[in-house]
Amino acid sequence: MQPLIGHQPNRGMATLKSIQLRLKSVKNIQKITQSMKMVSAAKYARAERELRAARPYGEGSTVFYEKIKPEEKEPAEGFKLLVAVTSDRGLCGAVHTSVSRQIRNELAEKSDNVKVVCIGDKSRSILQRLYGKNIVLVANEVGRKPPTFLDAARIAEQISQLEFGTGKIVYNRFKSVVSYTTADLPLYHRDAVAASPNLAQYDSVDDSVIQSYLEFSLASILYYTLKEGACSEQSSRMSAMDNASKNAGEMIDKLSLLFNRTRQAVITRELIEIISGASAL
Repeated sequence: MQPLIGHQPNRGMATLKSIQLRLKSVKNIQKITQSMKMVSAAKYARAERELRAARPYGEGSTVFYEKIKPEEKEPAEGFKLLVAVTSDRGLCGAVHTSVSRQIRNELAEKSDNVKVVCIGDKSRSILQRLYGKNIVLVANEVGRKPPTFLDAARIAEQISQLEFGTGKIVYNRFKSVVSYTTADLPLYHRDAVAASPNLAQYDSVDDSVIQSYLEFSLASILYYTLKEGACSEQSSRMSAMDNASKNAGEMIDKLSLLFNRTRQAVITRELIEIISGASAL
């Protein structure tokens, strides 16, 4: 009986030690998620303010195309371009996955003569597994700082050199703190805009003016979609970290209860052993 009595407390103490270590690690994780939630809340407030100022850029550019209504048909030359607006940072729910999923579905239907531009490393890592050959341009270091118009202009300059025929920008449109939708904005070729019959309502529009406006509108739309994506990302990360903190709190309660029950069982077993030894004497 002596070896059995000697091993039981050791096993109980080992169990208590493992529960205590796990409880400590979960508490540390909860502190991290709570801190990330507070940081995301501050960044979200700034992103929402900047989004309100950036929306006229996107809405003003899209109104022009809505008025002239250029044809969205496959061009005889060039390729179709899909632009995925994401970032390099994760831990924000399905923000990046929803954009990548929409592009992946379009590539599954038709991947020939279709090229992809990934703004942010998250979309690249998701799409590269199956459609790496379709990716022609990747913009990194997105999401670490709030996007600026200069960032959008640099990306637009690289995209305009690709000589695409038609395309679209896929991004997350911010709706509220707990809601966003995946939307897209069309991209038009210069020939499609010049051939539009409704273009005659504007005076003194030649090829150079159309080209200049297309370059500026591309930068404006990219700036607008980057701001929409940044605001959606921060709100989604704030919600994700809030849920993670609540889940960590539930785990802490369960582990604390398990720790107290296990400690009580060890104490009870040791008392029984002491009483049994005293009775035997």
